[in-house]
Amino acid sequence: MGVNNVNVDKLKETVASVQKDLSKAKKTNKVEGEWSLSAGAQFKAEVSFENGKVILEADQPSFLGGGGLKPGPMIYCLYGSASCYVATFATMAAMEGIQLKKLRVIAESNIDFSKVFGLSENPIAEKVKFTLYVEADAPKEKIKELEELSRQRCPAVYCLTNPIPLETELRIG
Repeated sequence: MGVNNVNVDKLKETVASVQKDLSKAKKTNKVEGEWSLSAGAQFKAEVSFENGKVILEADQPSFLGGGGLKPGPMIYCLYGSASCYVATFATMAAMEGIQLKKLRVIAESNIDFSKVFGLSENPIAEKVKFTLYVEADAPKEKIKELEELSRQRCPAVYCLTNPIPLETELRIG
């Protein structure tokens, strides 16, 4: 599968294709889900991906009125961000020919729900912190350079650090 479980040949092919036509770099993600009005997990969505589909379920923690039966939305957000960040690092390392021995990430986020309850104007998310644990035979400076590239190029880091326009639409009936 290449280096670090990254298909470097396929990645290079994709980069070459995008170099010729930047529009090929654009992809649309979509999630369509439904809130459960009865017992069990509160939200369910069938999520499609390149080679299949999976059903994801979310449930608010009990202090937010859920049952705590499944991961809550903020855990999914943190999971998605962490997996994107570590994937970007593994990919950057693979593209540089650096074989990783071990790669692990801890993602943490402090959430203040007082605004959700209408009790304050405090920011909901105080910060997100990724701690990356890397084992490789590469020099420390090269590992630091890869981490900087990961922060610059990771789509999830971009979403966390740049305002993204949000559009909502309500359809009644």
